[in-house]
Amino acid sequence: SLFDLPSEWYLKTRQSVQQFTICQIGLSVFSSIEGESNKYVAHSCNFFLFPTTFGVLDSEFSFQASSVQFLNQYGFDYNKFLKNGIPYMNEEQEKKIKHNILTGNWRIRSSLDKDQIKVVIDEVTRWLDLAQEGDWMTLPGIAGFQAFEIQLVLRQALPDIWTVLRDQGIIVKKVSKQHRWYLENTSCDRESCWKEKILLSARGFSVFFQMLVKAQKPLVGHNMMMDLLHLHEKFFRPLPESYDQFKLNIHNLFPVLIDTKNVTKDIWKELNFPRVSNLSEVYEVLNSDLNPTKNSGPVIIHASKCEKYAETKYPHEAAYDAFLCGSVLLKVAHLLLWRVRGAGSLPEPSFPLYLDVLAPYVNQVNLIRAGVPKINFSGPDYPSIRPPILLLSVRRWPGVSEQQVYREFQNLCKFDVRRLSRSQFLLLTNKFKDARSILREYRAHPTLQVSLYRYWRHSPNINCLLQ
Repeated sequence: SLFDLPSEWYLKTRQSVQQFTICQIGLSVFSSIEGESNKYVAHSCNFFLFPTTFGVLDSEFSFQASSVQFLNQYGFDYNKFLKNGIPYMNEEQEKKIKHNILTGNWRIRSSLDKDQIKVVIDEVTRWLDLAQEGDWMTLPGIAGFQAFEIQLVLRQALPDIWTVLRDQGIIVKKVSKQHRWYLENTSCDRESCWKEKILLSARGFSVFFQMLVKAQKPLVGHNMMMDLLHLHEKFFRPLPESYDQFKLNIHNLFPVLIDTKNVTKDIWKELNFPRVSNLSEVYEVLNSDLNPTKNSGPVIIHASKCEKYAETKYPHEAAYDAFLCGSVLLKVAHLLLWRVRGAGSLPEPSFPLYLDVLAPYVNQVNLIRAGVPKINFSGPDYPSIRPPILLLSVRRWPGVSEQQVYREFQNLCKFDVRRLSRSQFLLLTNKFKDARSILREYRAHPTLQVSLYRYWRHSPNINCLLQ
């Protein structure tokens, strides 16, 4: 709601983020090309993710039907998400699993894993009855950290076998007890190493997330507030109740954030560009003749394994959107540099120069439908620049609800509505022209009177105190 303070917006959204999972993350890493001025190569990757299921860790999450339809429309591969998704966990989940694994207190909770392991143990036990020392068998089709888990279970259950993981699957070899003791005490495959390998595999994408954090590179997104909430919740720590703590945590993880939605929204009207509604349209405008720096701006090419994006558009595929986002940043930064320095005295562009002109936008992240238009991750939030709140006084309409008030005005403009008293409502929009229009249209209305809301005059709390 436009009435929400950032802290109120955060608490509402925190509950939503905790209910959902991440299907796919897109990353596009832009690197300057040595020896070539203002030329960049983009390495774009898609990561299909699925929450880690191990021991006590078994996540529950929701789907929103409209989101599933939306992804279906753009060809999202649900098989990769559900069958081959990379596991992930946050630091709190990792501590629990690590403690359970290293102390030997872990248990297989998933009925699917239990059934799979039971089948494997039965198969290996039957084979052992007929096998001679030195014989071996292969268990194909077992991958990921389940392969480590199954080997650990087999070694604990059967004292006269040894296991090795190979490309074709798990190799089970019949050995003597003496040879088994020797392997356990001299091999780098001993049990303690296996437990570390299980933990590393179960962490999955979280390992890569920590690499991104350590790199301390600028993190760029488009309308990225929800992305930051999910990154914190899924890979770092559960979202804190404190809004200020959340801001501090994100700033420590990623000291340089740039939201291209915030940058383009700020300069779009000034440059008289046509209105756009999504990232793809922003990219198209910047690549068109409407952009005065189209021919002098940065040259961006795709890395050798990412060339499908050079030939075809893949809107709403995560890596493609990440590529668009990085490209928009570079092109907008060049446009800002041109506007500040002028075409005649434009220095040779470089990324440090781009960062200089982007400085006013660093750590300013766009916020959709809240009391302020953006959040400042490196300091206090800026005060609201929304239009004033309007007061609606209703006469001769008993029992009127917020929904009925909303419908009354929706044909003219969109207002957020909040009840103030039995016959009074607060109206708030994010467009000044809409506020002016309603004040003008309803000046002499017989039933609905609209005026500017004054806190000291209209607040029930203040009136109660004065009385």
